[in-house]
Amino acid sequence: MNMFSNDNLKKLPKLEAAEEATQAFWNYSKAVFQDGAIPKKYKELMAVAVGLTTQCGYCIDFHRDSARKEGATDEELAEVTHIAAAIRAGGAITHGTHLF
Repeated sequence: MNMFSNDNLKKLPKLEAAEEATQAFWNYSKAVFQDGAIPKKYKELMAVAVGLTTQCGYCIDFHRDSARKEGATDEELAEVTHIAAAIRAGGAITHGTHLF
């Protein structure tokens, strides 16, 4: 089984077994990514950074595509990659203080 095969996304309808919670999640996600105090493009770039940090292949693909639709450039995606890397590395460094 490939954990990050896009074929797995075809199984999303199975979550409808918990219809109320599933619909609430989709509605919440839709609301979160609307333009607001933070423009949609920036929200999508943040989502890419979080996806890279959590290493969720689905999030990375989806939010990269959404960021591109909102006008994200190669340079912005490159910077987002380094932001995510710096946050992960910073977490390792600061948690290293717990070793002593």
